[in-house]
Amino acid sequence: MTFSIGDKVVYPNQGVATIENISTRSFEGQFQRFYLLRLVYSSMTVMVPFSNVTSVGIRRVAKGQDVSRVLEFLAGGRCTCSGDWKSRFKENTDKMQDGRLCEVAEVLKSLLVLQAEKPLSFREKKMLDRARHLLVSELSIARHIGEAEAEIVLNQALRKSGLALPAVL
Repeated sequence: MTFSIGDKVVYPNQGVATIENISTRSFEGQFQRFYLLRLVYSSMTVMVPFSNVTSVGIRRVAKGQDVSRVLEFLAGGRCTCSGDWKSRFKENTDKMQDGRLCEVAEVLKSLLVLQAEKPLSFREKKMLDRARHLLVSELSIARHIGEAEAEIVLNQALRKSGLALPAVL
């Protein structure tokens, strides 16, 4: 997968980034090409070698059909979560690191379902907040809308399954 300067991409577990530069650098005696990414949310920059793009999981921002599928899942799709905290946290961490939009949506929904049953641990609250941020930021870019509007769209979908995003602290 190749990208151009100015492309919006998703850096798993970090969010939407912009390709700011493509450069060549000497590394261990060999020249390698790198993408310089600037994360939209934090303005942090990350250099990713071309050879690691697939293993890191960098991908293009989701398109309309993928976003619609995720919203349909949030509105009515079933989700399950392990009863064991340790297993559940590991599964959710793996999904967040995978970075696919549908995986992040599964984490968000399963944690919201769990939160309706009992209080979440501190780490799960942080993961819920991260999943929310990743979904809102990608939906915003994919639909060309503001983040506030993207959050409304997510809440509308979640309301259909009796859930809602928690208030931001």
